[in-house]
Amino acid sequence: MKKLFSILSFLVASTFIFAQTSWKADPAHSHVAFTVVHMGISDVSGIFKTFDLAIASQAKDFSDAKVNFSIDVNSIDTNVDARDNHLKSPDFFDAAQFDKITFNSTSLKADKTNTYILKGNLTMHGVTKPVTMTMVYRGELTDKKTGKVTKGLQVYGDVKRSDFGIGGKFPDTMLSDIVRIKADFEVKQ
Repeated sequence: MKKLFSILSFLVASTFIFAQTSWKADPAHSHVAFTVVHMGISDVSGIFKTFDLAIASQAKDFSDAKVNFSIDVNSIDTNVDARDNHLKSPDFFDAAQFDKITFNSTSLKADKTNTYILKGNLTMHGVTKPVTMTMVYRGELTDKKTGKVTKGLQVYGDVKRSDFGIGGKFPDTMLSDIVRIKADFEVKQ
């Protein structure tokens, strides 16, 4: 009986010790942005206003993080309504048919202090491709009133729109094939 109690105690303690902590983005202090080069001479940027980020991690610095992310394509905002509507059209995202962009991490490896190589599968416009991004752990703070912890992350990298069948009618000389992604998140439990 003592042995059984010891085993059960160990299992219960292990559950708490090794449990993944779940983190969600604070939308008031997070954003997802993208930039393309227009006509080879200027950057055009936009954001997605609606997204969900879920991170599961045991490590304080997120070095073991599992990242799942989704974006509502219809929330695209470039500050020009006509351009936003065009980007939602079949010429680009075809938001009526493909209303979500998703990312699910497959690995996270340390690169340098607080910087990681984040690999995963990106699904956009009905196409799933492996991508590699950089993730920077920017630290944490504790709210003195509530005692709750907030952590900061930045994720950035490049993707080719042609890999996902987006904007095929528009050559690289008109609209860069490379799309720069930069996302900043404050996450909370």
